[in-house]
Amino acid sequence: MKKLLVGILMLSTVALGIEVKKPKDIKIGITQLMEHSAFDEAREGIIEALKDNGYGDVKIDYQNSQGDFNLVQLIGNKFVKDKKDLIFAISTPSAQAVHNITKEIPILFTAITDPEGAGLVGENISGTTNFLPMSEQLEVIKKLFPKTKKIGIIYNTSEQNSIVQTKRAIKESKNYGLEIVAVNVNSINDIALGLDNLLPKVDILYTITDSMVVSATPMVLAKAEQYKKPVVACIENQVEQGAVLATTLDYRKLGYQTGEMAVDILSGKREIRDIEIEGIREKKIVINEKIAQKYGVDLENLILKNAKRY
Repeated sequence: MKKLLVGILMLSTVALGIEVKKPKDIKIGITQLMEHSAFDEAREGIIEALKDNGYGDVKIDYQNSQGDFNLVQLIGNKFVKDKKDLIFAISTPSAQAVHNITKEIPILFTAITDPEGAGLVGENISGTTNFLPMSEQLEVIKKLFPKTKKIGIIYNTSEQNSIVQTKRAIKESKNYGLEIVAVNVNSINDIALGLDNLLPKVDILYTITDSMVVSATPMVLAKAEQYKKPVVACIENQVEQGAVLATTLDYRKLGYQTGEMAVDILSGKREIRDIEIEGIREKKIVINEKIAQKYGVDLENLILKNAKRY
């Protein structure tokens, strides 16, 4: 049925003089900063949306830069040279790289916190944001850890969205009687030393949606355990690994939303310049009951009524 609808859309757009390629002739590039569960789930959601809407036969060129920012640029150049029909960019650095190279090829991004602040605006770019209000994050921490005074944040200075989140946390924490102690790092090799400096000074470690820090989750959790400090995370997989909780979203669904945007573009239904950036339609709290009990969290707190539990 969905393939039939795609066919009808193609016929309609041909009648209007709009060139629409058959799915098997479409070339799509996916550029992803690194492997971690949120990015991987977003990519899976994109591909699922394409398949569900009659675009399962498109030619997908998936490239992962493994956290190498030089490689991010090379991937972007390759996609433009190959004349992709559409590019998906998963993460802020990935989107910035391709956007700096082309203003012609449609770019759809996902898993980005602050697109406008990162300069990801223009006629050929749109997508989905993983932004969740910092006030909601702080409110959950305040209710579940009422004795908390100081919250630690470690972030990568190369990620614009990390800088934005940290600034928001510092600003909004005052409304909750909290203090943010932030430490910045330049590479994954700096994280251990940064945590050694940070953890003795705070009550809780809060990991924002920083790609590099999230990719180092096992080491981050080990350091927090060493200093006996709970970790409030940003994605579900971190809670599975041993963080206390996360106020987060379903990245597969976020990717699916992005994939639906691509279907509209590829079918000729909409042009990318007419597609507004969207936020996630659902959010959730995820909690690790064993770790939460260890740190004295009241599991009967109303804020956890609908939480997913591990």
